[in-house]
Amino acid sequence: MPVNMQQLYTEVCSEQNQPINPFIAEILSQTEEQELYASTLKLCGNNRLVQVQRVSDEDFLVLAQVLSKNSFITNLDLRYNRVTDNGAAHIATFLQNNSSVLCLNIMGNEIGTDGSEHITKALHRNTTLLSLRMTGDKIGNKGGMLFASMLQINSTLEELDLGDCDLGIQSLIALATVLLQNKTLKSLNLNRPIFYVMQEDTTVHLSEMLRVNSTLQELHLSKHEITDFGVQRLCDALHENHTLKYLNLSWLSVVSNNISGKGLQALAAAIKANNCLLYIYIWGNKINQEASMAFSQLLQSGRLSSSSTDVQPYVVDGRVCLAEIFHGLKKHYYWTPSYGMADDPICNSTFAICNDY
Repeated sequence: MPVNMQQLYTEVCSEQNQPINPFIAEILSQTEEQELYASTLKLCGNNRLVQVQRVSDEDFLVLAQVLSKNSFITNLDLRYNRVTDNGAAHIATFLQNNSSVLCLNIMGNEIGTDGSEHITKALHRNTTLLSLRMTGDKIGNKGGMLFASMLQINSTLEELDLGDCDLGIQSLIALATVLLQNKTLKSLNLNRPIFYVMQEDTTVHLSEMLRVNSTLQELHLSKHEITDFGVQRLCDALHENHTLKYLNLSWLSVVSNNISGKGLQALAAAIKANNCLLYIYIWGNKINQEASMAFSQLLQSGRLSSSSTDVQPYVVDGRVCLAEIFHGLKKHYYWTPSYGMADDPICNSTFAICNDY
């Protein structure tokens, strides 16, 4: 029978002269009340249902001791808290010693390059963790290089989210190069890197990776400033790739991936030739009449499902246009209701891909 987590948490706080965080105590209590003990511990700093006192570095040090005696927790969600590089060192020690946590979400914290070094070193040895999300943690180009080096050694991790982490050109190329050989990673988020000059070197390297990689199923390349030249290289790779199921080339509201109608038409043609790619997000690029027609035909033919893309056709004055729709993987990727799963199965469609992993 699992140890009473709330009681153990109080005892450890007392032993270490660490003030009790009422938010942690409340969530531990709620977790224990769930039938058969929940496998997910959601200590989300953006929780709207209870009063939140965000988790600090010292809080995690206590929490790690509690989790070491409760191996039923396999999913640890610490998004939007106040974990810094010092806390990342505690997380690294925890990962080196823990063999039960499969998914770790530390997005939206205050972890930088030093913290990424601690975590990547831990993942050289950890053989359990399957999913790591660090979205918004500013690890920078050096941090991205550290993760690329880690993927040369780690043969367990299947999902890695480095979106909005200020990655640079060198780290993107390094990650693409490592994935020429890595046979484990199935989902990779590289959204919103930092580019100081307009160039397509990273897109070329990612395209070459997709030609030979037979493992990756989900790839996020939003806000990469990709032009028609870059998307044509991606399209050429998609004609040879038979594994990728999800590709995100979008921006939320304004153009950044600079793909014009010509590039989007080439992408539509590649989707026709590639029977594996199921999810495609393109909103925010330069969608003209011809591109609208091409994606409208994909939807009408059934090659694309309306629940697996972010555009929907409509007709005005005899002209086909595309409108943005918001659901599915794009919605679930960064947001889940605090109360649990969303009612609409489309909003949980990310698990359809995860279950195939």
